Amino acid sequence: MLSGSSPSTSLSAEQLLERFSSGSTRQRRSLIPTLESRAGEIAALGSAALAAFDPAGDAWEAGWLLQVLQRHQPQVLPALLGARDGWFQASSSVGIDYGPLQRDLLAERFEDADRSTSAILRRLAGAEAERRGYVYFSEVPAMPGQDLVTLDRLWFAYSQGRFGFSVQARLLEGLNGRYDRLWPRIGWKLDGVWTRYPGAFDWSITAPEGHMPLINQLRGVRLMDAILNHPSLLARRSSSMR
Repeated sequence: MLSGSSPSTSLSAEQLLERFSSGSTRQRRSLIPTLESRAGEIAALGSAALAAFDPAGDAWEAGWLLQVLQRHQPQVLPALLGARDGWFQASSSVGIDYGPLQRDLLAERFEDADRSTSAILRRLAGAEAERRGYVYFSEVPAMPGQDLVTLDRLWFAYSQGRFGFSVQARLLEGLNGRYDRLWPRIGWKLDGVWTRYPGAFDWSITAPEGHMPLINQLRGVRLMDAILNHPSLLARRSSSMR
């Protein structure tokens, strides 16, 4: 079992990856600097580097490894992805292609990913939402749950478990459902003033936990509340607590 100390540099890349896939959250996060420094060895393992992870799941460890390879060894990604337009399975009940969103998240282009997510939410809400340019809270219950779960999975997987609807819901629950306390916690409000979009938002992995994806709050909390309480997202949270 890992201790809180840094792992020995004498461990092979395979041994580090085994610990990265099986240790506690704290232990896995402690391995991040060492694994990134050995990106070349990880790349040499090919698909074996991701063998412990399920493309149908939402393991942030897999998403992070892919981002490390994107940063340091991008030439190996085509072989890892094959014909797929993203390593994670991204199902849609309405034919949405999540490849562009996965590419943005993989490359850590979080602002672009957020814009794509907003466009997808409008599409899920229907033609009227696309026409007007925003979603009504009353349109959320009819949104296909499969797609909302896909959005949540991808954001979670490509953010070290820091972003996504389920993260926002967990933070809200920890604040006793107080949205007035959630906004400053996730960086959407500062000193009583809404954060200015887009320039004042932090489009990086170091943003506050739950910072993304953004949901327009100018018309109150009902849209955010409807999304976080969509039956499919509620079911996902109850079945995938980790």
